[in-house]
Amino acid sequence: MTLAVRHLDAGYGRARVLSDVALEVAKGEVAVLLGRNGAGKSTTLKTIMGWVRAQRGEIVFDDRRIDRLPTWEIARSGLGYVPEDRRIFTDLSVIENLDVGRRGQGWTPEKLFALFPNLGEARERPAGRISGGEQQMLAIARCLMGNPTCILLDEPSEGLAPVIVDQLTAAVRELKSSGVAVLLSEQNWRFASAVADRAYVIEKGRIRFAGTMAELAADEAVRGRYLAV
Repeated sequence: MTLAVRHLDAGYGRARVLSDVALEVAKGEVAVLLGRNGAGKSTTLKTIMGWVRAQRGEIVFDDRRIDRLPTWEIARSGLGYVPEDRRIFTDLSVIENLDVGRRGQGWTPEKLFALFPNLGEARERPAGRISGGEQQMLAIARCLMGNPTCILLDEPSEGLAPVIVDQLTAAVRELKSSGVAVLLSEQNWRFASAVADRAYVIEKGRIRFAGTMAELAADEAVRGRYLAV
């Protein structure tokens, strides 16, 4: 497995948010962490990246434990992260944002413009003057400029128009075919079911379901209990 989380407890101060969380994602695979707001999805990704300190358990990436490493070292090991709030540089142009993220060989601006054509058309435009959907694409593209072998996407489709979600779907499928491992947190069932191979359902900080996306699609009881609004 490219990324494996085992028996993970984590939280903020004395408040425990995650309890005994376990999940895996392999090279060229898309795994999705599904759950309602407040279920623990974002905290799981932040803990993997070292933004939240693990209280128990282990996180293994490319056969190396990373749960005690600083965030910068985790990122340098090849794990990319696109947080929910994107954190792009709004005063810099699209191409300048990509240059900020450049590290290593592999992804180039031209390859990313082929993956996200909207960005190619706006390459010289300030990032603060492109649409929300294009900003999400830019956040992902900037992360890819670091050439990660695994990328964590926190609620990537939230608030995006359906046509942009379709473009995002195509991009995630392309990442998968290129061998990148993808772990995303989501509430959008349509998007998740279109891209994911493996699914985990989290509720109150605990994994309530682990299996293939097809198995989850067939399990109406689990979806009704933990995912229905």
